[in-house]
Amino acid sequence: MGISQDLYKIAKEIIPGGTQLLSKRPEMFLPGLWPAYYSKALGCKIWDLDGNEYIDMSCMGVGSCILGYADCDVNAAVKNVIDSGNMATLNSPEEVELAQILVKLHPWSSKVRYARTGGEAMVLALRIARAHVLKDKVLFCGYHGWHDWYLSANLSKDDALGGHLLPGLSPRGVPRALAGSALTFSYNDTEGFLEAVKKNKGEIGAIVMEPLRNEYPEDRFINTINEVSEEIGAVLIVDEITAGWRLNLGGAHLGLNLKPDIAVFAKAISNGYPMAAVIGKKRVMDAAEDSFISSTYWTERVGPAAAIATIKKMQDNNVSQRLIDIGKKVQDGWKKAACDSGIAIHVGGIYPLSHFAFEHKEPLICKTLFVQLMLERGFLATTAFYASWAHSDKDIQAYLSAVYETFAKISKMVKEGNPGKYLKGPVCHNGFKRLA
Repeated sequence: MGISQDLYKIAKEIIPGGTQLLSKRPEMFLPGLWPAYYSKALGCKIWDLDGNEYIDMSCMGVGSCILGYADCDVNAAVKNVIDSGNMATLNSPEEVELAQILVKLHPWSSKVRYARTGGEAMVLALRIARAHVLKDKVLFCGYHGWHDWYLSANLSKDDALGGHLLPGLSPRGVPRALAGSALTFSYNDTEGFLEAVKKNKGEIGAIVMEPLRNEYPEDRFINTINEVSEEIGAVLIVDEITAGWRLNLGGAHLGLNLKPDIAVFAKAISNGYPMAAVIGKKRVMDAAEDSFISSTYWTERVGPAAAIATIKKMQDNNVSQRLIDIGKKVQDGWKKAACDSGIAIHVGGIYPLSHFAFEHKEPLICKTLFVQLMLERGFLATTAFYASWAHSDKDIQAYLSAVYETFAKISKMVKEGNPGKYLKGPVCHNGFKRLA
């Protein structure tokens, strides 16, 4: 136990849920032992409050730091606008420059609006879509945040969102009047999508989806999405918050023949500084002028400046290809380590957003053991890995060597018949779970 763990005990008493983001709860990784707080982050390294140094081979700021922590070029751009004044009565010119960059990278689009987080950007996009078509129902697949429109899917059916990322998301506090306004379909399930459209034809205002997350889309699925959205006059919104910028410079949809009316970006667009963008076709985006969409801190200067610097660095260094190469090395390393140790795992995800799962009757025990053993070796690691520009070949090799040793140990523990006895604390949580 250390300062970080002690501070988290205090946090749980005064902060509902313990943290501001579910994905950063220590219980999701290693209850009682995960170093919940950091004193410094640089490149792909993090120092906790006790001064312990770790290599981050987990999610790099939940996918926000695509270039690495405290990137010097992005920080320089941010420091410059801070010194020049981050907020004023007038608007920052950077928001025009960023809009020009985004439209140039996505020629199908012509207009841009901003927010500062992914969840609120999705709300903004959906408001614009509904204002354009004047229909309320949303048909969606994938994960799109914490807001009422999304969680309302669980008002109509128990855990309808369970297969969309996190099981057990409670809609408590979401107005019951929203029941039936958000309907789900599964990724790559063309027949299920068509059935949902048929049941709600004439009422669907928007179709919302991630371009991809864990698997690539089938051609028929993508073609059907394109054709049906146009046929029924629904606004097709592509959520690029997670996948965007990792497979190419811009949106993943550009390489998938997906033809959105709106695309939403956040996370990696600004390398750890709050920024989100909603881009779209003129005929759709013009509806934003007919609905009240406005917020003071959407006009601050740091977000656009960070995004401009991040995009330029990604462009100059072909960062996306580097992320793909790193992710492939990691996935191949996981498979070899598992095969050689005799432990069964399933590997998935696009290369820059890789993940694996233990195929064992007690997978959460194995996952917790993995986190525990990797932490002892100086790595923040779980069963997911988000590649960043800051991960060097040396970092990857050291990580995979540690994985090899850790898988071998877990395999031995499993064969003994009681792997849980090696845990130094409780088993990690899976999905949404209230804190005790």
